[in-house]
Amino acid sequence: MNKDIIISSALRTLQLQAESVKELNSFINSDFVKAVDCISKSAGRLVVSGIGKSAIIAQKIVATLNSTGTPSLFMHAADAIHGDLGMIQENDIVLIISKSGDSPEIKVLVPLVKGFGNTLIGMVGNLQSFLAQNADIILNTTVSQEACPNNLAPTTSTTAQMVMGDALAVCLMELKGFKTQDFARFHPGGALGKKLYLRVEDLISKELKPQVNKNTSIQEVIIEITKKRLGAAAVINDSNEICGIITDGDLRRMLEKTTTISSLSALDIMSHAPKQINGDALAAEALEVMRKNSINHLLVTHNKEYIGIIHLQDLIREGII
Repeated sequence: MNKDIIISSALRTLQLQAESVKELNSFINSDFVKAVDCISKSAGRLVVSGIGKSAIIAQKIVATLNSTGTPSLFMHAADAIHGDLGMIQENDIVLIISKSGDSPEIKVLVPLVKGFGNTLIGMVGNLQSFLAQNADIILNTTVSQEACPNNLAPTTSTTAQMVMGDALAVCLMELKGFKTQDFARFHPGGALGKKLYLRVEDLISKELKPQVNKNTSIQEVIIEITKKRLGAAAVINDSNEICGIITDGDLRRMLEKTTTISSLSALDIMSHAPKQINGDALAAEALEVMRKNSINHLLVTHNKEYIGIIHLQDLIREGII
């Protein structure tokens, strides 16, 4: 294949995918509202099932729902009829996803779910199918054609299913009043979660708290910065208040001006009014302050008392950046 053919094929695929999503606008109807309302009021979970590619989409939808406050679980349609039906509890709602709605496994599964008395939602691309005719609520994901040149491989149809699932999840989030803090509770291990819950005081070492007095000699300043290995030291006045900061950069700039340092003190080379942040602040806030001011260090305080230094590398190490 030459370059033009490849580009043409990719653009055609993207166009068809975009159209399949746009077509969903007309399917956001009273049944969609009923599905959202039913799930939001349920005392049970949402059990999502499917076969083939639809099963993969079902797993993604379950992951999205669980991470956004709607308890869900995945049940493969083939496994369901070989013992996994025990996953379905009395108050659960069942969502079955299928393009055709007529797969053999679906035809076996649907009557069993109906027999249990659970509400059945069908996300289906064929309104004349067995699934559509027997579902209590229908989420229509019909597409005009697949992006596959043979109109066979699930492409636009699975995109439509995934987007419909996302629409469902977002509506449920808003109904439940799902907030940033809730999202952080469910995502404590990832970089995104850390941005939402990790605080500055969680990152600093309170044992490594480099500080000098404003009258400290430059030699002692260098020893303190080197010993604590944070590339900076807070300058504290006689009232134990922060009055400045000295960084590696300040020392280099000093040496560019003079090599006679014996008569100099911390007060002579420190940067005045250093940027500070409270230990209770989110680490992501510290990053924003550093970016805004083009600095690598922030002095950290608690109740106005100096407790340590947070360095840009601390944020990089934790994946905040």
